[in-house]
Amino acid sequence: MRIDPGSKVPPYEQLRSQIEALVHRGRLAPGERLPPVRELAVDLGLAVNTVARAYRELEAVGMLVGRGRLGTFVADALPERSSDARARLADAARAYAACARQLRFDDAAALREVKGALLDG
Repeated sequence: MRIDPGSKVPPYEQLRSQIEALVHRGRLAPGERLPPVRELAVDLGLAVNTVARAYRELEAVGMLVGRGRLGTFVADALPERSSDARARLADAARAYAACARQLRFDDAAALREVKGALLDG
């Protein structure tokens, strides 16, 4: 995981979205233990509260489960994505397609960029 200090996206949101992406791609499996908050904060150069907020937000939607002193784990059953989330993704995809066309990229090139971005996660 990487945090871009120059990004307009707050660090907790960068971390939250990266963990979410790792879970959805299967790189973090159900039941897998995440690093302790303090350890991850040190590794990423973040405040402990920043990491704790990202974990709390993912717990609130059912993606992570806190088990006290045992740690934080990926939930055994992941929550369904909401229709609102799907609609937002569809809107973002349409905006990306419009931008790619405006920049005169063909579909194959635009898809390669999306695949590359997804793999970089």
